[in-house]
Amino acid sequence: MKNNRRDFLKLGGLAGLGLASSGILSAYTSADTSTQDDILKLAKRVHKQEFNMSGYSAPKLDTVRIGFIGLGNRGAAAVKRMARIAGTSINALCDLRPEKTTAAAQGLKQTAHKPVVYTDKEEAWKKLCERDDIDLIYIATPWELHTPMAVYAMNHGKHVCTEVPAATSLEECWQLVQTSERTKKHCMMLENCCYDFFEMLTLNMARQGFFGDIIHCEGAYIHDLLEGNFSKSKYYDMWRLKENIKHKGNLYPTHGLGPICQVMNINRGDQMNYLVSVSSNDFMMNEMAKELAAKDPFYKPYVGKTYRGNMSTTTIKTHLGRTLMVQHDVTSPRPYSRLHLISGTKGTAQKYPLPARISTSHEGWLSDNDFKALEEKYTPNLVKKIGEMAKAVGGHGGMDFLMDWRTIDCLRNGLPLDQDVYDAALWSSILPLSEWSVNNRSNSIDVPDFTGGSWKTNLPVDISLSKGGTTGVI
Repeated sequence: MKNNRRDFLKLGGLAGLGLASSGILSAYTSADTSTQDDILKLAKRVHKQEFNMSGYSAPKLDTVRIGFIGLGNRGAAAVKRMARIAGTSINALCDLRPEKTTAAAQGLKQTAHKPVVYTDKEEAWKKLCERDDIDLIYIATPWELHTPMAVYAMNHGKHVCTEVPAATSLEECWQLVQTSERTKKHCMMLENCCYDFFEMLTLNMARQGFFGDIIHCEGAYIHDLLEGNFSKSKYYDMWRLKENIKHKGNLYPTHGLGPICQVMNINRGDQMNYLVSVSSNDFMMNEMAKELAAKDPFYKPYVGKTYRGNMSTTTIKTHLGRTLMVQHDVTSPRPYSRLHLISGTKGTAQKYPLPARISTSHEGWLSDNDFKALEEKYTPNLVKKIGEMAKAVGGHGGMDFLMDWRTIDCLRNGLPLDQDVYDAALWSSILPLSEWSVNNRSNSIDVPDFTGGSWKTNLPVDISLSKGGTTGVI
């Protein structure tokens, strides 16, 4: 899709709601046109909270009626998972490509789900959002469409789950927060890594004081996607490669960041204060473009572009004086790592690139037997109840199914979601903030307080089965 068509999708979704007079439309600009001064102003913006979505319990839904937008790599798999969860009704499917909607609908033929299909038109997703028989919009489209679709859906009375990142600019982050607060509709970013088994184990341990006071945490997304980014078929219209041309800094921070933010109770007792970021040059993407273009003229437009650097490292300091480090590298031939490190006054935990380990002293990691004993003691009830089923259904080893099941269970029981709009905005904001720092010789930049100060009194969400757990599996 051309840039002007993208802008039309974004702005058209807002203008169609008559929001120009409210000031929302006039405040909306794309990440491509934001100046360095604009970003600084948005980072320092003081937010007057209209309604606190942290800990918010929406009215119970006996059946969660779902519409899916985007049926590519992530969306199609999510449809299959949701079809296995009791208390759901998949009422609509949407993708620009007819073959994708056909395949997804065909996969539901032997189930009770009978979705209406929307396809072949760029604005078909709006018709889906406007339906009266949908409670939840599940968005799995290219990144730049996440916010305009989420905003449009919430303005039409729908809860939203959107793939990561939820936004690619600070303007979009603020759009999500303002819309969720005004409509009182959930906006959850689908950060599945928060539901991986070791991450949930260490979160429960942290909540029960095992690590003492948390001093420092680290997260990362180091995954060699070089060939995939240049694939003609993996990402529609080469959208992911284009993101690596358009932006610098940490394009994809949330896999490593989300779990450690939950451990540190960010937005719920502590808040990010400022960050600094540094990136290497690109040593691989332009070279790959040259190699491919020598054999296939399709790749000639990608030669000579200024690609994002291979390794991005961002360091963040919180208001309570703690620190986080987040890294991003999707082109180097390194072993896969979603580095998950927790360092506290009484203990340490780490996973990736080595297997999961826990320590309580400088003398080394605990033995396998001691580790297993801790697993038995601290495994959350959610994992005890649905963990084996999640592994059987799949989705990155089961964490995708855990995420979906837990989200549906919370909506059906009127419980707060584990991730709210402030998490979606904050975790996504690292992309534009790190880019600003890289563009300004790694100077520090303030991190916006999307909670409007309520982080000081917001309480952590109990990711367990305290009052829910009634949802079953088909």
